[in-house]
Amino acid sequence: MATYPTKLAEAFASQALEIFYRASVTDAITNSDYEGEIRDRSSVLNVLTFGAIDATNYDGSNMSATDLTESNSQLVTDQAKYIYFRVKDYDTFRSYIKNPESTIQRQVGNRMKQIIDEFVLGFYTDVASGNRVGTDYTTGTVEVTATTGAVAGSGTTFTASMVGRGFQADGHTSWYRVKTFTDGTNIVIEDDKDDEASAYTGGAISAGASYTIEAVSAIQVTSSNIFEKITQLAVKLNNADIPEMDRFLVLPSSIAGVLKQSVDYAGIETDRAREAVMNGKLPARFAGFDIYEVSDGRVTGNSTDGWHCLGGHKTAITFAMGMTQNGVEDAIANFGKLYKSLYVYGAKVADERRKALVEGYFKL
Repeated sequence: MATYPTKLAEAFASQALEIFYRASVTDAITNSDYEGEIRDRSSVLNVLTFGAIDATNYDGSNMSATDLTESNSQLVTDQAKYIYFRVKDYDTFRSYIKNPESTIQRQVGNRMKQIIDEFVLGFYTDVASGNRVGTDYTTGTVEVTATTGAVAGSGTTFTASMVGRGFQADGHTSWYRVKTFTDGTNIVIEDDKDDEASAYTGGAISAGASYTIEAVSAIQVTSSNIFEKITQLAVKLNNADIPEMDRFLVLPSSIAGVLKQSVDYAGIETDRAREAVMNGKLPARFAGFDIYEVSDGRVTGNSTDGWHCLGGHKTAITFAMGMTQNGVEDAIANFGKLYKSLYVYGAKVADERRKALVEGYFKL
């Protein structure tokens, strides 16, 4: 007797997942290159990243093999959502399954789309320092202490909103990250890494140095300048040697509306068939990106402060999702059947892959 309801539950859950994958942006902008099996909410999966293989001049002498360098990051499926609802009887539930586009299945698939897309688009915080376009903060000068990363400002007004943003002073050869905020003249910076213990290795910077804290506030985009701003994001990926294919940029509808008014977009869009494109993808590439449009609420931010628009290459974010439990049971102390399912998921951006992400901090 238990086999029948279990099969019904599995069929319903599978069809709801199909709707999720067809409608979500997540499937289009992430990869599933992980090792391991999703078992529960705390499953630990391995994300392997290999160092670049170089090409060496050949002069006829014996060749030297390059040792592959491998880093292993871990993805934890620490997110969980359940679906739980009552149906009249098995026949009613089976009717939902016979119609794979039933209202109930669409509701389940679309709700998972909203929840998980918001989760994945929140990974703008994992963008490599130096890969953001917005309004930078450069007021005053700074001094940086070696080893500790303590930054003492002169004429500065640092704020808590700068934590997590990229920092580079005159004399630095790399970007670092604001680790903590103390007050208007004191912050601490660190190496831009998540998979290693926090440290600062950039050395001392003498007092009076100019500096940049990137994209502290949003930059206004218009139909006249949006091509320029998105091109700046593309340049950052180009300089990091990120492949041109499979680049994406996700925009809230309000910003996508500005893009559609751009002369640069109208020209390429009208040259292509206006076919329906899944996952919210617009029918034309823009400045080297596949553009995806989602509702304003699925992108972190708002119309007042601006939106954190995530872009990059789909190799950057590894996403794992599984349906670990599902079933149909009799309602206790009432008539009907109860359907339940548990979805667990998680995502990871390995340090080496953070350079394949960009962020446009845009406002109207």
